Amino acid sequence: MQAWDVIVIGAGAAGLMCAAEAGKRGRRVLVLDHGKRIGRKILMSGGGRCNFTNYHVEPGAYLCANPHFVKSALARYTQWDFIALVDKHGIAYHEKTLGQLFCDDSAQNIVDLLVKECDDAGVTIRLRSEVLNVERLGEGFEVATAGEQYSCQSLVVATGGLSMPKIGASPFGYRLAEQFGLKVLPTRAGLVPFTLQPDDKQTLEALAGVSLPVVAESEDGTRFAENLLFTHRGVSGPAVLQISSYWRPGERVHFELLPAGSLVQAVAESPNQELKTWLARHLPKRLVDVLLVREELTSKPLKQYTHKELAAIEQRLAAWPLQPGGTEGYRTAEVTLGGVDTDELSSKTMEAKKVPNLYFIGEVMDVTGWLGGYNFQWAWSSGWVAGQVV
Repeated sequence: MQAWDVIVIGAGAAGLMCAAEAGKRGRRVLVLDHGKRIGRKILMSGGGRCNFTNYHVEPGAYLCANPHFVKSALARYTQWDFIALVDKHGIAYHEKTLGQLFCDDSAQNIVDLLVKECDDAGVTIRLRSEVLNVERLGEGFEVATAGEQYSCQSLVVATGGLSMPKIGASPFGYRLAEQFGLKVLPTRAGLVPFTLQPDDKQTLEALAGVSLPVVAESEDGTRFAENLLFTHRGVSGPAVLQISSYWRPGERVHFELLPAGSLVQAVAESPNQELKTWLARHLPKRLVDVLLVREELTSKPLKQYTHKELAAIEQRLAAWPLQPGGTEGYRTAEVTLGGVDTDELSSKTMEAKKVPNLYFIGEVMDVTGWLGGYNFQWAWSSGWVAGQVV
């Protein structure tokens, strides 16, 4: 049996960050991953350019049953710390929108950074090494793969969630938590496109490819000002991905297609203009046509509407209601909501309170960030703090 100080299960963002930090402290670290490539989700992210963090990271950008849990890690290893690491490795990057930072070249740059940090810290990474069994061994653990038996003092679970099963996502981390008596909160797909009810699909699929800026609002009042994209299957785009994390089946989502007040002003300026003509100057014409077909609007010269009718049209466009049929699920989801209950973990070290020397970091726990680099920052921050103590 090979003896190690630390074994990290998962060669993704959080796992590699933790391994490198532990290695810098002189710990003998082994990273095990069942895949054949390091950092597969990193390589796929951001259209292949990896949205590795965000200028505006703050605790309020995270969903967690305990909203205070993320504060310590995010304060101790910030977005500025990771940006400094990116600068140290000479990686060129740019801000896209809303503080989102992407590599100029390729997501491979971030994987190379992590591998270099691990190499410099003496970390060993073994791919195609699926963990089959984990048992308590004294104060540490015994870890079995198909061909090897390992022992370690500290075990770090960085196995991610259920999103993107085609690149190897699995419930392994949740099962391991439950094996050791830790509570796992129900999981669901997050940052995911919506599918439509059959009636809506029939009329709205003609809009596939149409995009426009909106404000999306969930029933709990959460709002995101981003783009909405109509697709053949439903609706997507940043506004939908963001609000999907706050949506529950059966609920409606409202989209502000036009801000309130704009139509009343139009009547004063262009009383003879048809409603559909005026709307087509402010919204995609195909969308206006579909709203007419769906009889959500009628069109006549603006001056012929009563004040009450105009107010109703304004209200409709300022809070256009849509009740999704569901989501596209884990297949296209960027993250997994839910996971290992953070009440089971120390917010300062990520160690399980009931199981000394067992740690959970990254997406496997019940912490989910907004779209735009927030989830990678959680990987860096949670991995870093665990790396200081394992």
